[in-house]
Amino acid sequence: MTTDVTAVPARLRQARTALLVSFLLQGTTFALLVTRIPGIQRQYGLSDGTLTIFLAAVPILAGAGSIGSEQLVRRTTPRAVLRIVQPLVCLTLVGVGLGHQLWALGLALAAFGLLVGALDASMNMLGVGLQHRYGRSIMLGFHAAFSLGGILGALLASAGAHLSLLTLFGASVAVLIPAALVAGRFFAGPAELGDSVREAAAAAARSIPWKPLLPLCAAMAFAYIADSTVSNWSAKYLTETLHSTDRVAALAYAGYMVALLLGRTFGDHGVQRFGAVAVVRTGALVAALGFGIAALAPAAWAGIAGFTVLGLGICAVIPQVFAAGGRLFPRDSDAAVARLNLFNYVGFLVGSPLVGAIAGASSFRWALCAPMLLVLAVVPLAGHFALAAQQPLALDHAPTRR
Repeated sequence: MTTDVTAVPARLRQARTALLVSFLLQGTTFALLVTRIPGIQRQYGLSDGTLTIFLAAVPILAGAGSIGSEQLVRRTTPRAVLRIVQPLVCLTLVGVGLGHQLWALGLALAAFGLLVGALDASMNMLGVGLQHRYGRSIMLGFHAAFSLGGILGALLASAGAHLSLLTLFGASVAVLIPAALVAGRFFAGPAELGDSVREAAAAAARSIPWKPLLPLCAAMAFAYIADSTVSNWSAKYLTETLHSTDRVAALAYAGYMVALLLGRTFGDHGVQRFGAVAVVRTGALVAALGFGIAALAPAAWAGIAGFTVLGLGICAVIPQVFAAGGRLFPRDSDAAVARLNLFNYVGFLVGSPLVGAIAGASSFRWALCAPMLLVLAVVPLAGHFALAAQQPLALDHAPTRR
C-alpha cells in the first residue's frame, strides 16, 4: 500500500487553518462578553461586589470544564469535543443578553464557564498535536488568531455600544455559530495526527509528574492574572476612573488584543531565534511596564496605551507555557496541556477577585499594582523554560510510509 506523501501536508495545512478559525471565533466571543461588562452590570443591576463574585465563579466552572474535557477526550477525541462545545459557547452569549434577573445571568455564565473550559483545553490539545506534527513552533500563531478575534469582538462591542445586549449578541451569534460548524468539519483527527489522538486519550488516563510542570503552572497563573485584569476590569477602569464612555472603554481591550496579535504573529520567529527563556523574560518585564503606564494614566488614551504595552509583553508567555508542557511530555502532551490549562482558571480565579477587592478598598490605580508585581515573578521563572526549549520538536508518531 502506497501513501501519497503530498496528501498528509495538505491535510495538515487544512486542519491548521480550521483550528486558526476556531481560535479566532473564540477570541471574538470572549471579547464581546468581557468588553460589555459595564453594560451587563447595568442590565442586571449588579453591585461591584456581586459582579466580582460572578467573575470569580466563571473560572471555577471553567476549571471544572477543563477537567471534564480530559475525561471526554479519553472516550472520544479533542476534535469531537471542540466540534460540540464551540457552537454552544457562542450560544451562551444570547443567554446573557436575554435575561434581566440574577438567576438568568447566573445560569448563562455558568454554562459559559463550563463550556469555555472544555473549549480552551480541546483547542490547545489540537494545537500542541499539530505543532508536534509540523516539527516547529506554531502555537503562537493559534493564539495570534485568538487575539485577532479579540480585536474584532472588541470593535464590534464598541460599534454596538448603543445597542441592547440581546441585539448585539444575537446578531453576532448568527454569524459565529455557522462559522464554527463549518470550521469543525476540518479539525485534525487520526488522518492528520496519525496515532497521536488515540495515544493522547490513553495518556490522559496516565499520571504524569507534577514537579516539572510547577514552574510552568506558576507562570501560567501569573500571566492569566494579568490577562484577567484586562479582560474583566479594563473597561470598568476606563469608565469609572478615567471617565470614558463605553465605546472608548472597549478600545482598551482592543488595544491589548492588537498588541497580542502583533507579538504572536512574529513571536514564533523570536522563539526560534532567541529561545523561549529570553522571550518569556523580556515579555514579563514589558508587561509590568504596561501595568505601570496604565496605573499612572491621566486620561483614557494613556490607559489604552498602557494596556496595549501590557499585551505586547504578555503575548508570548501563555502559548509558550503550553508549548513547553507539550515538549516536556511529548507522548502525554494532551494530559500536560489539560493540567496546565487549569492554571489559566487559577489565574482568573485569583486575578478577578484580587483586583476587584483592592479597587473596592482603595482604587483601581492601586489595584493594578498587584498584577504588575505578580507578572514580574515570571522573570525568574523564565529559566525553567530552558529545558523544554532545548528539546527538539520531533514529529512524534509520524505515519509510516510504505
